Amino acid sequence: MIPRPPVHLLETFAPAFVADPSLETWVRDTILFPGGALENPDHVHLQSADIGYLWTNVENARSGRRIIGQARLLPPAGEKWSAGMASAHILAMFERMPDFLIILDAMKAAEMEDWEVCALIEHELYHCAQKKDEFGEPMFHKETGQPLWAMRGHDVEEFVGVVRRYGVTSPELAAMVQAVNRGASVAATQIARACGTCLRVAK
Repeated sequence: MIPRPPVHLLETFAPAFVADPSLETWVRDTILFPGGALENPDHVHLQSADIGYLWTNVENARSGRRIIGQARLLPPAGEKWSAGMASAHILAMFERMPDFLIILDAMKAAEMEDWEVCALIEHELYHCAQKKDEFGEPMFHKETGQPLWAMRGHDVEEFVGVVRRYGVTSPELAAMVQAVNRGASVAATQIARACGTCLRVAK
């Protein structure tokens, strides 16, 4: 069964972020690695990635939408003190610096069905990518040979109005239409509307 948010996190009014090693193990064994019950070959590049998971009871919103999940590339970037303070907190929670951090809204997740939580986690995993060169080939660190990581946008970036007027305009959009017509292989969801990673880059 998919790990759920810690009960104490749901019962306290104090803002909190809690690392969940059991969720790391569950995602790795169930989704990322071969033979898992929900194995997804799309995430094969993440088998060597270190992904940390945090539950939080802090409600977050952007553009009038509640954020229930967000993926971040680590270590934190930005102004040195802010990034340094964030790095210190992450190291204290995980005792290491993961490659990616996925933050989940514990309050909302507690109300969701298992498939909805799985869809939320996979949505955030899709944002976690290996960096590619100008030829589309995966990139690796020159000294260590380890993968270089990056954040990934969506497969399809288009306006409904353009599709309505001109039809399918790209192979990526055609693949999306085909997937919609075929129907969900696991379940249908509206996770993208509540993803902090998506809303952060939305124009």
